[in-house]
Amino acid sequence: MTNSIVWFRRDLRLSDNHSLAAAVRDAHDDGGGVLALFVVDDALWKPSGANRRWFLAGCLAELNDSLGDRLVVRHGDPADAVKRLAAEYDCGRVYRAQDVGVYGRRRDEDVAAQLAAEGRELIEADSPWAVPPGTLHTGAGGTFKVYSAYLRAWRQQGVPARLRRPRDIPFVEGVGSDGLPQPPEISAQLPEPGEAAGQRALERFLRSRVDDYATVRDRPDLDATSRLSPYLRFGCLHPRQVLRRLDERNASHDTFAKELAWRDFYADVLDAWPRSAREAWNPAMRDMKVDGGKRADGRFAAWCEGRTGFPIVDAGMRQLVAEGWMHNRVRMITASFLVKDLHIDWTRGARFFMHHLVDGDLPSNNHGWQWVAGTGTDAAPYHRIFNPTVQSARFDPDGTYIRRWVPELAGVETKHIHEPSASSAGPPTVYPPPIVDHAAERGEALARYGAIR
Repeated sequence: MTNSIVWFRRDLRLSDNHSLAAAVRDAHDDGGGVLALFVVDDALWKPSGANRRWFLAGCLAELNDSLGDRLVVRHGDPADAVKRLAAEYDCGRVYRAQDVGVYGRRRDEDVAAQLAAEGRELIEADSPWAVPPGTLHTGAGGTFKVYSAYLRAWRQQGVPARLRRPRDIPFVEGVGSDGLPQPPEISAQLPEPGEAAGQRALERFLRSRVDDYATVRDRPDLDATSRLSPYLRFGCLHPRQVLRRLDERNASHDTFAKELAWRDFYADVLDAWPRSAREAWNPAMRDMKVDGGKRADGRFAAWCEGRTGFPIVDAGMRQLVAEGWMHNRVRMITASFLVKDLHIDWTRGARFFMHHLVDGDLPSNNHGWQWVAGTGTDAAPYHRIFNPTVQSARFDPDGTYIRRWVPELAGVETKHIHEPSASSAGPPTVYPPPIVDHAAERGEALARYGAIR
C-alpha cells in the first residue's frame, strides 16, 4: 500500500483536475491515501508582484477550505520539500501539471531526479493549457511559428470529457503544514480569488457578454471582455471548462475560442524556444537600436506613471496600477508606444506589466510584447506602428475610458479628448503635453528598422 501526492501549482481547483483525479484513482487502486501539496517557492513567490501574491494567497485559502483544511503547505526548495514529504508518507507517485517556464522545467527535472533516486515517480498528468505545449507539430515535424497555421491544427484537437470534483478523496490525515502564505498589502482593486469566483465569472461572461464579444471586445469603454484571465492564470478555471461551453457555430464564441488558442500558441513557443522569455525570438531583431540613459529613463517613468500626454496611453497605464489589469487593446497601444514612440526595449515594459498584472503569465505577456515589438514569432511587422490618437478615437469614441482613468480630462470636449493638445486652449494645466511627436518618432522607428533589414 502506497500513498500519492497531488502537487498543486497552476491548477488551483478541484473540478476537472486530471492530476487530482489520477492521485485519487491511485489511492483507490492501491489502498493508499492522497496528500494535497502546495510548495511556496521563494524563487517564484518573491519576484511576483504584490497583486499576484495577494490573488494566489486567496486562491490557496479557498482551496484549503475546499479540501477541509487538508492542504499541506511547505515553504522552501521544491526539490527538497517534495522529496521529504514523499519519503515521510511513503508516496510512490507525485502528480503534477505541465510547466513550460525556464525555471519551472528545471525545477521539475530536479524534483524528478530526487524522487527517482528513491524509487518514486513524478508524473505529468495535466496541463494549464487546452492543448499541452509540445503536442502539435508542422507537417515537417517542427514547432509552429505562425499562429494561423497553429490554429488550424489546434482546432482539430478534441476537448477531454469533463471530470467531476472528487467526492471521496481518501486523504492521509494528520499531516503537518507550514501554513498558508500571508497576502501582502495591496492598493489595487483586484477580483475575488478562487475556483468558485472563477466559475461565477465564467457564468457572467456566458450570460451577458460572450454573444457580443466579436464586435465589442476591442472597446475598453464598454468593459466587454471576459475578465477570466486571472482565473485561467492560476488554474482556478481551466480553458477546457470554457471551451465546452462555447458554440463554435457562433462567431463571437469562436472569436473567444481563438483567444484561448493564442494563449496555447504562446506557451507552445516558449516550450520550444525557452530563450524567447527574455530576448527577441527573431535573432535579426536583437540588433535593433533602443534608447537608454537619463532621457530614456525619464520617458519610461512617464509611461509607467501615466503622464505621457497621450490620453489613451495614460488611461491604460493608470488602469494597470489601479486594477492589476489592462484591457487587451490598450495593452497593445501602450506597448507600441513604449517600443516605437519612446524606442525603449520591450523587456522593460514586459517586466513592468508582470510586476503589476494579476494575470501576469510569462508566455502570454512576453510573447504578446514581442508581437507588438516585431521581434517574435508571427509578429506584426515592425513597420506597423499604432497611432495612439487614431486608436483612441476608434475604440473609445466618446472618451468614456479616458475620462474614467484620466479625470484631469473629464471636462475636455469629446472632439478634443483624444488629443487635447490640439485644441486651441491646449490641454488642462494639470495634464502634461505630449512627451514626443508621434509622427517624428514613427519616422525614427522606421529608420531603425530599415538599418537592420
